[in-house]
Amino acid sequence: MKNFLSVICLLFAINSYSQSVSGTVFDEKKQPLAGANIYFDGTTIATISDENGNFVLTTSGKINSLLAISYMGYQTQYISNVTSDPLKIILTEANNTLNEVVIKKDKFSRKEKMQLFRDEFLGRTDNAKLCVIANEDAIHFRYDIASKTMKAFSDVPLQISNPSLGYKIVYELVNFEVQFHSETLEPTTIIRSFYAGLSYFTIDRNSEFVLKNRAKSYQGSQLHFFRSLVNDQLFNENFKLFKKNRTIKQSKMFGISDANDYKKVQISSNLKKDLDSDFKETIYVLYGHNQSSIVFLTDTFYVDKFGNNSNIEDIIFTGDFSFRKVGDMLPMNYGIE
Repeated sequence: MKNFLSVICLLFAINSYSQSVSGTVFDEKKQPLAGANIYFDGTTIATISDENGNFVLTTSGKINSLLAISYMGYQTQYISNVTSDPLKIILTEANNTLNEVVIKKDKFSRKEKMQLFRDEFLGRTDNAKLCVIANEDAIHFRYDIASKTMKAFSDVPLQISNPSLGYKIVYELVNFEVQFHSETLEPTTIIRSFYAGLSYFTIDRNSEFVLKNRAKSYQGSQLHFFRSLVNDQLFNENFKLFKKNRTIKQSKMFGISDANDYKKVQISSNLKKDLDSDFKETIYVLYGHNQSSIVFLTDTFYVDKFGNNSNIEDIIFTGDFSFRKVGDMLPMNYGIE
């Protein structure tokens, strides 16, 4: 888990990928693995290895995202620094970690835990309510009474169907936990809700209904916000910024500059920051009738052309931004050919 989160935190320190990534996938005995999944995390950009374990993954442009290589029964590999040389991927057999998890009895039923998981992982929106996790039986739960925290585990990727947005999502759940004020599963007592993992999307339907839903889901999303931010288009895209109940202009809050294949974002602050103090700045965002807030624990971060922001551990969302979960999630390359 720590290794995975470290890789995520280093996401924006990696080199830009070329337009074509190639390589071969083997098992520990150096036998080629046919049918391995190779994908850029959070996108529809994916391929599978052929009968000789070979693959070529072509993109329309440079993309900065983890490259994942997965195969049933083997540990997924995450590549954070891809060169122009062909990759040689050796996958090792996965340990059945769930067999090592001691599931202690508690007063909550599996049905109650599953409902909470759906709400906090898929969300509570109309899109989320229509999502189906085909392999829910693979999800296991543990409620830690001491910390009043419910955790979820799965040794296999979750197979999610989202009919509203026309996607099928394969989601490798790395972490899921919800902490409460008291020993309960009551949503109103939630202190913190967190999940992390890797995902790739396949297009299931492209009907007019689905396309309209995708556009609606994009409007006002985090993806929409960060793309608009780095293109200096927040106002034109109908985002309004507030600080201390006063409207502020984007230029007064954010400085945008080029940094190779990224946009560097520098936060302007009136805070008098001591050397030993931590940076913390909060802005409020209004999009239509939807309100959100963003707490920045860093004064500098980077955004790529897809709208992916770095320093994910230092940027905290509340309000509408935080309500949109996997059920409203679009691939990071949505709208970018």
